[in-house]
Amino acid sequence: MNGLNHHTITGSKLAAIADLIRLQKQYGTALLLLPTLWSLFIVSGGRPEPQHLVIFILGSFLMRSAGCVVNDIADRRFDSQVARTRTRPLADGRLTVGEAVVVFTVLSLLAFGLVLMLNAFTIALSVVALLLASVYPLVKRVSFFPQVFLGMAFGWGAVMAWASVEGTVDVAPLLIFMANIMWSVAYDTMYALMDVEDDRRVGVKSTAIFFGRSVHLAVAVAYLVMFGFLYALGYTAGLGIIYHAGTTVALLFSLFIVWRVRKKGGSPEAAFRGFLDNLWVGALILLSIVADLNLL
Repeated sequence: MNGLNHHTITGSKLAAIADLIRLQKQYGTALLLLPTLWSLFIVSGGRPEPQHLVIFILGSFLMRSAGCVVNDIADRRFDSQVARTRTRPLADGRLTVGEAVVVFTVLSLLAFGLVLMLNAFTIALSVVALLLASVYPLVKRVSFFPQVFLGMAFGWGAVMAWASVEGTVDVAPLLIFMANIMWSVAYDTMYALMDVEDDRRVGVKSTAIFFGRSVHLAVAVAYLVMFGFLYALGYTAGLGIIYHAGTTVALLFSLFIVWRVRKKGGSPEAAFRGFLDNLWVGALILLSIVADLNLL
């Protein structure tokens, strides 16, 4: 019986850890990975080294998972008061803060082990990535623009990817970094629309609350600025017609997403679908980069 209880407890803890790092919800990893791959493919001329691909794919998974842990540690009291998040492992007591800290430490060490395979400059940049991931969850307490900080955290991988190949940072990865900030403002504002009423009640700030009735216009403007940076990227990196055509299609699709969310009255279901559709936006941009560099 003791052995059975031990296995049951172990299994429940593993299930709770899987929930903690959102193991079954990898859209966050994809949104972190995509701008990183934009940068990696451009700096590699469309054909990155397999080692770099593996490092940044695994690194994105580990760092996004670590970010989820930090977020849940910081938000555990808020999460218990919000309908969508009250079943998270720290909010409902399945895991302790100490256990979550251990998970965060292990994930961070594994990610750092991957970075050690890269050059010294990229290793130094990884320290910034860890700081951004650790501080982001606290921003929503003091600013209505945590989405900007999320964009910085998610966009830093593009800077690291470029540095891993070139050993330096150029204008191109900085343009991707800026584009990703605006992209995060767009998609994470839609995500925040799901929790506006609960966030107001518990005192959490977001762009969705800040922009109020103008939220859909603000998201559309964020997309336009994002694609302005991406067009500048195309010019700076010498990308051709395939990239620019694909980017234009992605822009039109992004504006369609905003229109559809607005048409549905900004309902939680429409907002979440709009958020998820950004995966197609990012994938189309990546496909345009890969095709442009390999077919022209």
